[in-house]
Amino acid sequence: MAKILIIDDSVTESKRFTQLLQKAGHETITAECGEDGIKVAEAELPDLILMDVVMPGLNGFQATRHLSRKDATRHIPIIMVTTKDQETDRVWGKRQGASAYLTKPVSEQLLYGTIEDLLP
Repeated sequence: MAKILIIDDSVTESKRFTQLLQKAGHETITAECGEDGIKVAEAELPDLILMDVVMPGLNGFQATRHLSRKDATRHIPIIMVTTKDQETDRVWGKRQGASAYLTKPVSEQLLYGTIEDLLP
């Protein structure tokens, strides 16, 4: 299955996503902020990234913009998974390079389906 990087400052959310993804057979790695997420993504080159938006320091929009513009990481699909549910947030996330935008709490079925749609 896929190697998926979870970038989220909430330990609870990271654990939840880790459990869901591992249950589906995926390998997971985590980072707790945008800066660390960029470093891990560049070092590990995951197959897909789940990105929170609201984080201290570099937020998810900024980290997504960075990753989607770097030659080494631009091919990695990024799913923004956040509590920010305004249409302007969705549009902004996509403009930063997100492949998909999901609002927390996200159902297992929607998460699995979105991942399946984005992975080869």
